[in-house]
Amino acid sequence: METKGDDEIWLIKFYAPWCTFCKQLDPVWHQIGSEYRSLGSPVHVGKSDATANTGLAKEFRVRTYPAILMLKKNIKYNYSGVRTKDGIMDFANRIAGPLVRSLSSVQLFQHAMSRHDVMFVYVGATSPLKGNYTSVAEQLIVHTYFFSTSRDVLPKAVSLSTLPAVVVFKDGTYFTYSEERDGDLKLWINRERFPNFSQIDSYTLYAMGETGKLVLLALVEEKHLCEESLRYKSLLESVAAEHGEIYSREMYFGFMAGSDYISGLVMGEIIVPTFIVVNLSNDGYFLPPGTVQTEQNLLDFLDGVLNGSMQGHGGNGAFQRVRRLVYDTRVTLAPVFSHAPLLGCFLVAFPLTIGACFCYLCFKARPTVVDEDGTPLLAPPLGGHKKSKKKSD
Repeated sequence: METKGDDEIWLIKFYAPWCTFCKQLDPVWHQIGSEYRSLGSPVHVGKSDATANTGLAKEFRVRTYPAILMLKKNIKYNYSGVRTKDGIMDFANRIAGPLVRSLSSVQLFQHAMSRHDVMFVYVGATSPLKGNYTSVAEQLIVHTYFFSTSRDVLPKAVSLSTLPAVVVFKDGTYFTYSEERDGDLKLWINRERFPNFSQIDSYTLYAMGETGKLVLLALVEEKHLCEESLRYKSLLESVAAEHGEIYSREMYFGFMAGSDYISGLVMGEIIVPTFIVVNLSNDGYFLPPGTVQTEQNLLDFLDGVLNGSMQGHGGNGAFQRVRRLVYDTRVTLAPVFSHAPLLGCFLVAFPLTIGACFCYLCFKARPTVVDEDGTPLLAPPLGGHKKSKKKSD
């Protein structure tokens, strides 16, 4: 770090020797480094033991392991996506390249469209809107690509009433940003950076939750989808395609393979296939009151969620927090008791023993209170000490 050049770009993994997830990432990290080296990429790939290089880890504000960060012109970018080779390299390529990529020809525009499910494009000459767009790109480049082009490069089917404009292309159509209708540009881009319907993993779901939108999920099996799961997935995809424009301002649509993550959210077992609407801003969720057989059933369920007539579950109130603490403790200790019962007993008994000893010592250390005649009292009466009155003969 002391000898690197100012223009060097570094992709760094911070790890801890005892971290299982860090060890699982090692082969992927080696592949990334080898590929960038063979391509002659300007991206340097490295790793650092955060437990040994504590100063460096503190400088990069490393809180969890493994932590993946990008350093470019002394600006640090955090990666919070899925820990796969493609996901990490897409992030690195996005940061390493220009902040706003120029599409100067129809061929370049079509090539970009073929590679990106969601694409934000600034159209027009230099303007205050372009300055705002570039400023937003500096903050959100970790999540999505940003492009610019001229009106004559766009397909003829794209109709823009005024220039300059910011346009998002996704789901086979496009939407134009309007400050009056959509509010802050950064918030709008952050909301629109996901496809209308897609497969959603835990990382994507968390990112969707940060936008404040609800997420309607079809939970299906991880492998070998049954006929009912295929029907649920197809039904949701149809609703997203035909009615997505109505609900897109409040909701995302997608399917998730497996129910482990959602089971943790609801603190219970989820039977797949099923539909669920999650609100990660407050850890709340909604379940259909009955079996969803038709598209209209699903639409009625969505309308009930949005108009408040559908009963919500979960949340982040005091009771739910205590319940989650108990649930997380049980989930954490269950495998320990299963594989090492003695260790599990020790982990439970040790803090309870310490607590009991602390209470006993506090009890023993209480000052002794005596009455006026020297008789010890077990505890002072409520409201403080009062002088006793002797009865006169």
